[in-house]
Amino acid sequence: MLFTNATILTMNERRDIITDGGVVIEGNRITQVGKANDLALAHPEQERVDLGGKLLIPGLIDTHVHLAQAMIRGCADEYELIPWLCDRIWVLQGNYTERDGYASARLCMAEMLKSGTTTFLEAMLAHRYGFDGIAQAVEESGIRACLGGIVMDVGTYATQTAAMHPGMIESRETSLLGVLKMHEKWHGRLNDRLHVWFGPRTPGGVTPELYREMSDHARERNMGITMHLAEVKADREFLQAEYGLSPVRYAESVGLLGKKSVMVHMVWLDDDDMALLAKTGTHVSYNPSSNAKLGSGICDVPRLLARGVNVSLGCDGAPANNDYDMIREMKFGTLIQKAVTRDPKVLSAETMLEMATIRGARALGLEHAIGSIEVGKKADFAVIDLDRPHTAPAFNPVSSLVYAATGGDVDTVVVDGRIVVAGGKLLSMNEDEVIAEAKKHAAQVYRRANIPAGPRWPVI
Repeated sequence: MLFTNATILTMNERRDIITDGGVVIEGNRITQVGKANDLALAHPEQERVDLGGKLLIPGLIDTHVHLAQAMIRGCADEYELIPWLCDRIWVLQGNYTERDGYASARLCMAEMLKSGTTTFLEAMLAHRYGFDGIAQAVEESGIRACLGGIVMDVGTYATQTAAMHPGMIESRETSLLGVLKMHEKWHGRLNDRLHVWFGPRTPGGVTPELYREMSDHARERNMGITMHLAEVKADREFLQAEYGLSPVRYAESVGLLGKKSVMVHMVWLDDDDMALLAKTGTHVSYNPSSNAKLGSGICDVPRLLARGVNVSLGCDGAPANNDYDMIREMKFGTLIQKAVTRDPKVLSAETMLEMATIRGARALGLEHAIGSIEVGKKADFAVIDLDRPHTAPAFNPVSSLVYAATGGDVDTVVVDGRIVVAGGKLLSMNEDEVIAEAKKHAAQVYRRANIPAGPRWPVI
């Protein structure tokens, strides 16, 4: 298949931008990238898709997602993190069935695909959500997924005791051993679109012994680890009081750091923490909207990058962000850094786009396969229509994409060589049915949890 007539942000090593560009794919791989006319002459019989001058970019990579939270969007606005978890999120999620988990995952994947995200890293997939059903949703949607199964053995959070809803508490046998079973069953399946990771709970929810056991399994099986860390001040206070260590030093002590690890949020760090992250090759997932909305603080991305730490981008979950739109996340992610530092140059649109593409691929250990438009890489890309009143004229496509566009401007999405969105329409699933099922299951969850859903103002 030959995609022609596009401006291509290749994200290759030189960061080439190709005007009047084209991409040839065979199967699920990119076989040629260049000028559209040259490719058309070389492949006169090839099936063609004319992109009408739109912008073609590597598929966006979201390195922190909670699939189960998509259908409880807006359930806990204006809450701080700990009461947000204890009073709302865990109560709702603790009442999920496997069918609820499946419905929410499909809604989340539909939103991600339609806004240009082709790969994501799920952080803490609880046993009760039904791993097999989530994997089925990955298969149906066509998206590329790294699913982090939850690991835990303690039902507390940092300085809070007896805080976790009983429906969310899992044992070592259910969590750790369950993830290992899912790894054996699903890792590398769906033409290598599905990878299985460990997604342990934050310190306070996992004993040091279980962390070490999990880390040993991860090294033996070359599995990835992703975990929330240093998200709020309470995380730092808890680890200092309990172990006399900073969050990153504690993570190192139980084997969590390394090139196969993505630590999420990382707001409450000091210089020594950052140096250790760089030394160990540990990756960081920056989640600006979530951290800002919950009042947790802002990750010091410029200092991390200056230290040589690879930083990627994540949307987090719908109750903490309210959407899974990586294009909107790029804009907020750079603007908030400029605001807090009072420096307009501190984090550029170009760096932010790297974080959403090639740096995200690096964090997932997939830089060889995705994250840029290059020969030999998998055919994962998104096409954005910048010929709209709020984005035109797009003389600088990077600026227009990061600062002016939204996920609603995505026209076409290709994952693993398959067109899954065309003309802004989802092709891999029935969008109306996905939304209807999510609404039905969400209403059932709210009723079981005895939590009101709706506006705070009077409804007449």
